[in-house]
Amino acid sequence: MAVRDQAYTDRPSLLSRLASIRLLPGQVVASAAATLIFIGAGLLMLPFSTPESVDIRFIDALFTATSAVCVTGLIVLDTPHEFTTFGQTIILLLIQIGGLGYALLATIILLALGHRIGLRDRMMLAETLSTFDMEGSVRYVKIVALATLSLEGMGTLLLTLRFAQDMAWGDALYSGVFHAVSAFNNAGFALFTDSLASYRMDVPINIIVTVLVILGSIGFLVFQDTWDNIKGKRFRLQTHTKIVVVVTLLILASGTVGITVLEWNNPRTLQPLGMGERLAVAHFQTMARTAGFTTMDLSMMNDATLYFLLLLMTIGGSPGSMSGGIKTTTFAIIWLTIWAVLRRRHDVEIFHRRISKELVVRAFCLCILAFTTITVFTLALTFTEQSPFLSIMFEVTSAMGIVGMSLGDGAGRSLSALLTDFGKVVIIVSMLLGRFGPLLLGLFAIHTTTPPRSRFPESRIMIG
Repeated sequence: MAVRDQAYTDRPSLLSRLASIRLLPGQVVASAAATLIFIGAGLLMLPFSTPESVDIRFIDALFTATSAVCVTGLIVLDTPHEFTTFGQTIILLLIQIGGLGYALLATIILLALGHRIGLRDRMMLAETLSTFDMEGSVRYVKIVALATLSLEGMGTLLLTLRFAQDMAWGDALYSGVFHAVSAFNNAGFALFTDSLASYRMDVPINIIVTVLVILGSIGFLVFQDTWDNIKGKRFRLQTHTKIVVVVTLLILASGTVGITVLEWNNPRTLQPLGMGERLAVAHFQTMARTAGFTTMDLSMMNDATLYFLLLLMTIGGSPGSMSGGIKTTTFAIIWLTIWAVLRRRHDVEIFHRRISKELVVRAFCLCILAFTTITVFTLALTFTEQSPFLSIMFEVTSAMGIVGMSLGDGAGRSLSALLTDFGKVVIIVSMLLGRFGPLLLGLFAIHTTTPPRSRFPESRIMIG
């Protein structure tokens, strides 16, 4: 009997077994994000998070918390009217933490407390921040923190000065902070029911928000590379930076022209406006392809324009940024590969540099997975929801691209407000995949360090 008791006591306890589990960096970040979302949902369900007239359900609180952490901007409750100042502050904190990333925020705290960042933490940083490698990750974190605080602070100051012309200084400061953080993190949450439609032709608001959104979508890798060139640590911009800048400018230019042309004769959108106003409104929607802010009712657009916006949302922003989508670099690599194939070139080249075959394969896989997921989720919602097909596809794409644009429910909320609980769960999953897709895929990845001992013979297959 004593032997059996001794054997029982020698068994490791549940806590010790849990402590012995070693999670991969991607699993740590994904688990932290899930924990943050549920904590946020719980806080949003507190009585003082919403007015007494609003009875928030758990699915709606979970949806809102997910949208904030994933910096998406899709809403099922009207942020300015169906959440109190406390609830809005919770949303703002979730946006900031979700935008910076759990790993980045944790590292900033450790650095502030004087702790040493180990190899495991550097691996988590490299995977979360989409950096090239672990070398210099702590320095990269410092650049991210400095850039975020500086740009959000400057945006807050400028927006506060502008909002002070329309409201009291206290309200102006609150609105300035909220919209500066939301814009730089490409979240799209606004304290106005019509987003920024009331400021459609307001030059200061348009410029400030546009600059914040673009800077938040190009990625901190570009900031770091540019700063290194200014400081003399490098003497030319990296190929990554050049591709991001060129593709971003091309998308902004082509998107502005495309929306202007497609909506030129639409009496419900651009037709009543002057030439300058048309270009300004069209440019804002192009910029908002990663952020979700709008200055017009998207449901009034032509179907062709909506599909064009859908494609822009799919591309999204750049790696290491606050935005989602397949990324501008992925889009560039795919078309560079197509151009190389048409020219019968063996290598994919850009700016006198060659792109590796592995990177090309990953780009095509990411693109195919994104379009496949959007298609599957759209078809699933088509069977369960009553909304038009294009509206559903637009909503799913906006969620996958963590954009926040929506054709709306007619009351200032996203189309998701009209979906069933099943539909909301699908959109929640879409937002999670859009924000943490690479990390979540890592949960199912098979890691091996030894190369295969044998390979099958190569076979020729005709295509085309």
